[in-house]
Amino acid sequence: MQAALTPSPDAVPPVETSAEAVAVHPTNEGLPLPEDADASSSVNNGMDGYLLLQRRMLLSTVCATALAVPITALWFDLPTAFSLLVGALAGLLYLRLLARSVSRFGVETKGVGKAQLLVPLVLVLAAVRLPALEILPALVGFLLYKPALIVQAVLDT
Repeated sequence: MQAALTPSPDAVPPVETSAEAVAVHPTNEGLPLPEDADASSSVNNGMDGYLLLQRRMLLSTVCATALAVPITALWFDLPTAFSLLVGALAGLLYLRLLARSVSRFGVETKGVGKAQLLVPLVLVLAAVRLPALEILPALVGFLLYKPALIVQAVLDT
């Protein structure tokens, strides 16, 4: 009786072939369904990873700004912290414009746009013209996206 209940070593378990089984099976995570293979490859084409990296870089820049501005306000004074904040916001705008320009590269244009280069120029002109802005803290704030870039490069390796 025991021999009748145990499967033979040559027996192969039945294979599930439904789309739901393929979609939820843990070994198929991230793989497209067979009928969706053409649609996902034409839509995805590597942009999902780029968009995730772009979002992480913007978030880490915001975190660096949120950390640096209060420390600057405590260490120095409020006008210096305000200048750092204005520079950091300009850096975020620069990073966003650069990412948008890079995402259009090859699809809509043949080169990277130059509009993002106006951001540091406008920041310097505003710091020179407005007495409330100090130029050095504004430029340091603008460059706060660089540590976020380095952190992302280290985390990706």
